[in-house]
Amino acid sequence: MSAHAAWQRTHAEPFRSPVTGLGLTDIESAAKRISGVAARTPLKPSPALSDRLGTDVFLKLETFQATGAFKLRGAANRLLALDEREQRAGVVTVSTGNHGRAVAYMARRLGIRCVVCLSELVPANKIGAIASLGAEVDVCGADQDVALGRACARAADEGLVMVSPFDDPFVIAGQGTLALEVLDQLPQAGTIIVPISGGGLAAGVALACKASGAKTRVVAISSERCAAMLRSLEAGRPIEVAEQPSLADSLGGGIGLDNRYTFPIVCELVDEIQLVSEDEIAQALRFAFANERLVVEGAAAAPLAALLRAEVGELQGPIVAVVTGDNVDPTRLLQVLAAA
Repeated sequence: MSAHAAWQRTHAEPFRSPVTGLGLTDIESAAKRISGVAARTPLKPSPALSDRLGTDVFLKLETFQATGAFKLRGAANRLLALDEREQRAGVVTVSTGNHGRAVAYMARRLGIRCVVCLSELVPANKIGAIASLGAEVDVCGADQDVALGRACARAADEGLVMVSPFDDPFVIAGQGTLALEVLDQLPQAGTIIVPISGGGLAAGVALACKASGAKTRVVAISSERCAAMLRSLEAGRPIEVAEQPSLADSLGGGIGLDNRYTFPIVCELVDEIQLVSEDEIAQALRFAFANERLVVEGAAAAPLAALLRAEVGELQGPIVAVVTGDNVDPTRLLQVLAAA
């Protein structure tokens, strides 16, 4: 399969509530719950991409969140929904970096214990940022699946509340608040492009768009090296996919063989998933720096990578590319920029 080959679904029927039972009211409730924590982020025009594609292109800058990434939305919604008993118990999570940082940030605000399990593939700058927020950092194993196993074990052994990075109704609803903002800022948005890993953001954005009656298409972009959701959709069920190092390190990890929420929502509501290569991600990182004056991480560059290639195909404009985070390893970024 080529880098731009994709899984695509045509919606022959009007929107109906997915099997998960999640809907617009969940996302609207999340927006109210996190309003004092998560920022309403800017929608920035991109003249360079607009000229290239012949339609208006905007960048949704989630880099303006307090933790530098969109993950704060879902983490805030999940932790603010904890009852008193759960807060006393504390939380544990598994993360490729940004979710763990967001959970640690919220745990510190609430004054509760927080354990974050990470694999050895997580960059040192992200590990350090999590530790600086007072979380107990547990680095274990060569991939996300090992770290997930450790998190589950600690939840069982220590009575901690497990906070999934994606497969949780509160997390999905929190991420969906991003789409409500976009539809308010640009009601005529034709396409929203998001990175995809476990599917929390893609599921939340697609749910918000379809449930609100918007005609906006949702296109998700995955790294070739982190394509667990795409391969699972192709297989018709969640499957394990070997994790490989990638510039888009935030997109690593599987979707969980017992996935209950993001897999069915993405299957039903996301219009298309495309793959981008490591070279395309590197090109997008350089483009963001040179043309948009943006320092972004590899996952955030994935939607830009898709837009930069000639084979992007017909996208319904105006287009919104979600720039999900800026927590990039500075040394790695400098290497990519110097390689131009």
